[in-house]
Amino acid sequence: MSAGSGNASMRPIRETLPLDEALALVLEAASPMTRTERVPLREATGRIIAAAAVAAVDVPPFDRAAMDGFAVVAEDTFGAGRYDPKILRCIEKVYTGEVPTKRLARGECTEIATGAPMPDGADAVVMVEESDKAGDDVRIFTPVYPRQHVGRRAADIAAGQSVLAAGDFLNASRVGALAAIGGVDVEVFAKPTVAILSTGNEIIEPGSPLRPGQIYDINHFTITSVVQSHGGIAIAYPPAPDNLPDLVAAIRQAAEADIVVFSGGSSVGERDLILDAIQQIGEVIFLGIAVKPGKPTVFGRVGTTPVFGMPGYPTSCLSNAYMLLLPMLRRMARLPEFRPQIVTAPLARRVVSTTGRHQFYTVRIENGTAVPAFKASGDITSMSLADGYIEIPAQTDIVEAGELVDVKLF
Repeated sequence: MSAGSGNASMRPIRETLPLDEALALVLEAASPMTRTERVPLREATGRIIAAAAVAAVDVPPFDRAAMDGFAVVAEDTFGAGRYDPKILRCIEKVYTGEVPTKRLARGECTEIATGAPMPDGADAVVMVEESDKAGDDVRIFTPVYPRQHVGRRAADIAAGQSVLAAGDFLNASRVGALAAIGGVDVEVFAKPTVAILSTGNEIIEPGSPLRPGQIYDINHFTITSVVQSHGGIAIAYPPAPDNLPDLVAAIRQAAEADIVVFSGGSSVGERDLILDAIQQIGEVIFLGIAVKPGKPTVFGRVGTTPVFGMPGYPTSCLSNAYMLLLPMLRRMARLPEFRPQIVTAPLARRVVSTTGRHQFYTVRIENGTAVPAFKASGDITSMSLADGYIEIPAQTDIVEAGELVDVKLF
């Protein structure tokens, strides 16, 4: 009997897919973004540049002093010593942002600030610490060689040089490189859009009064947080009713996004209709993963749009968002693979797992130990009161107290 009929029917998930196989199928469906957009340089951090950036100017655009001191003809300083200084005549003072107006002749020097353009005729800088100025006379106590303490024109970047390649991740230093060549905006790959819907007649938006049998929508907010933290744009949709026609219509509309994520409606009950809805207008790639929590997970495609049917329980939904949605999203956004911070600590007390299912078990770090925090799949505090999680392989049924575990921090 099909789901959605008048009589109750349960459709148990008889076969589940190992997590690594499920993840491989998810990543296979993750097509990297090809849409691009231009964003101001101030907003470019964390984005992926879509076209090579080529310098039109030299950086720096002129020879400049690398130290405060005196621009000199290096040969004039040869033989200088603490007790036998060379004496030069100062003809000008140049600060940053100014341009020297006088060319140096032999026996002359120019007082200069770090970063200021070198005057014509000068080829080195004597540090102020190695000099003494009295009126226009400057005593030089140490020799310098040509180009010493001088930043050469184009020493950093030469005009025509490729500064960044398409696909580079824009961190602070790379944004700085774009600023150095005069960039004000940059072409980047667009962020994937993620349509987020919850299903269930009992789900209501926070801010509304709770009526008997109703609960606030948690999963919409947890999934949105994951999406926004990993390169995507979350698009809010209202909760979808528990009937097949409305659910199909909701999926059709949501499939305009790059990814669709439902929470609820992926389990085994009569009214869990995500599976039927995807089958009606698309294809189901898998139903059920050998993980705990999060077994009742559907993944399919409507047209070219990947569709997740996540479990309704908050912990199951969020853990699967970390395990499946996050890597798909980052691949589509062209972001580097996510590598969470890992802390190794002894387990505070024994944990019994479910043999045959890869378990994600939440813990908090207390006094250098990993203290179990998992309560139940339906309890958001299983996650909110935890610092991270440990993974217990499918073939392991017990992790003893005191055993060292790797805690992946949220």
